[in-house]
Amino acid sequence: MSATLLGSIARTTVPQTALRRFLALDAVVTAGNGLAYAAFSVPLGRLLGVGHATLLELGLFLTLYGTGVGWLAARRRPPVPAVRCVIEANWAWAALSLVSLFLWNAPTSAALVWIPAQALTVAAFALCQQLALRSASGTQ
Repeated sequence: MSATLLGSIARTTVPQTALRRFLALDAVVTAGNGLAYAAFSVPLGRLLGVGHATLLELGLFLTLYGTGVGWLAARRRPPVPAVRCVIEANWAWAALSLVSLFLWNAPTSAALVWIPAQALTVAAFALCQQLALRSASGTQ
């Protein structure tokens, strides 16, 4: 995710709009990733060294989760507790993704690239959402 993209998403005079945009971007990326995992669980499983059933289940979960985040993004004023849950879930996902690399016996080369990349992306979503929520709430 580039700084230019993030800057253009955050550029607004209405703090709620930036929050909703970051939630929407998270929803699109998460649900898209989930759909790819579910639809291509066999070849992606081979590429990443993950069982296809695990990847299918993970894909279905991510698709539903992304849909929920999209529902929040569509709200004029997303409820603060729900947004905080998304932020915390994103931080947890990023951390657990990195931890999984250390617990995994034999990740493939593709997994060694993909997992940190997606963890950093999810962490960036969490940070952007956290900052946008703080701005929208008017707290420093």
